[in-house]
Amino acid sequence: MSRLLALLFSSFVLLHSSFAAQRPNVLFILCDDIRPDALGCYGSKHVKTPNIDRLANEGVRFASMFCTTSLCSPSRGSILSGLYAHAHGVTDNFTEYPATLRSFPSVLHDAGYATAYFGKYHMGENNDDPRPGYDMFVTHKGQGKYYDTEWNLNGKKREVIKGYYTTIVTDLALDWLKQQGTDKPWCACIGHKAPHSFYTPEPKYEHSFDDVRVPYPATAFMLDDKPAWIKQRLYTWHGIYGPLFEWRKKFPDDSPDAVKDFENMVHGYWGTVLSVDDSFARVRAWLEETKQLDTTIIVFMGDNGLLEGEDGMVDKRTAHEASLRIPLIVRYPQLTKESKIIPQQVLTVDVAPSLLALCGAPPLENIHGKSFVKLVQSGDADWRQSWFYHYNYEKQFPYTPNVRSVRTDDWKYIHYPHGDGSPDKHMAELYDLKKDPGETKNLISKPELAGKVKELQAELAKLMLATGLDAQTDKMPLDEGVKSELPDAKIR
Repeated sequence: MSRLLALLFSSFVLLHSSFAAQRPNVLFILCDDIRPDALGCYGSKHVKTPNIDRLANEGVRFASMFCTTSLCSPSRGSILSGLYAHAHGVTDNFTEYPATLRSFPSVLHDAGYATAYFGKYHMGENNDDPRPGYDMFVTHKGQGKYYDTEWNLNGKKREVIKGYYTTIVTDLALDWLKQQGTDKPWCACIGHKAPHSFYTPEPKYEHSFDDVRVPYPATAFMLDDKPAWIKQRLYTWHGIYGPLFEWRKKFPDDSPDAVKDFENMVHGYWGTVLSVDDSFARVRAWLEETKQLDTTIIVFMGDNGLLEGEDGMVDKRTAHEASLRIPLIVRYPQLTKESKIIPQQVLTVDVAPSLLALCGAPPLENIHGKSFVKLVQSGDADWRQSWFYHYNYEKQFPYTPNVRSVRTDDWKYIHYPHGDGSPDKHMAELYDLKKDPGETKNLISKPELAGKVKELQAELAKLMLATGLDAQTDKMPLDEGVKSELPDAKIR
């Protein structure tokens, strides 16, 4: 009898080991503030990203990928949890991801994965201690620096590691990956600082774009039908005449010659992306050498978009397209063996349920996102045709009011609630995205579109309520208005 039990136990162990070997690894790469058009595969004319482009050519590129809150920490919370920010609780850049809240890495960890996070975590401004759900957690306080960041190495010690951030975070991740055995799958998250401000390229890329002229976008001067707060923002930290993340030393400056500062800023931003492409090439080479490329789900994405002069603005936070759009590329032969471009609207809250579905792991319960696996593989007739966006006013960065917006496949409606239930004090915005994808003409005052506005307002209220947010009792900070002075504050 004992021999039979031993045989059954051995069979169970072998079966379990075989199942573990079949489960895919996960390589999750997250960039900070990356615009899709800073990548070749998304149409950049100047930024050459051959390694990331190759990833897109071998997998899935999501052409209409959006964040639900265009701010680093809230968006990262949504990526991990599948929830909108008001539900996971990380509504600003200073709040911790709740220790008891499940995330896709923690679910994978409990399902037997080795899990690790390297790089910019950015939830809990002054906390670099290890977080639950990770076997290895290597991060730093705040934003980190492009050079010589002080790292907390899994809670064991803090150490300033000399060198360029993108290179160092790749070294740290590869060191851990090389220690992983074949007895269990792994999930490695790499959080790049790049291309977040203050943009500092490696010396080899400092002059890569010197010959590329970058004017202010045409929409920077098409503000007659825009809300007044957008015009007021021009001369602030988040406007094109402001300090431009320290690329302009004397500000505000609206002189024609000052566009050179804007150009230098964009060049610096692009330069940091080149190093991210190099980083991915190194990790991919290791996957190929160890024959794990096709058994690894590779995800490359951003946390939020970035305004680069559109409507005269820099930074993010707003509900305009450049602020909302992010890249998402996924390579995994079991998802698709051929290159695909997905045009449907996919959101940050869809990432966690999709990865767990691909890994055969237990799903996160009662979330707002939806797995895109069916959408990619066979199409999904029930896929969303509308979604809502929200952002809450921050006293530290008073350049963007409260924002509530609904985006359908064809239309976008944005309004700016004051925060106390009184009528909005800012002009609303309405865009026909099919005819005007650049949002150049605000149609909110067109009487013939009053019905469309009511339709979109009703859709916004319905979508909010579906996530537990009642449009009538929606709590938000009191909008104190854009301030023209430039306080001594860090840009986030």
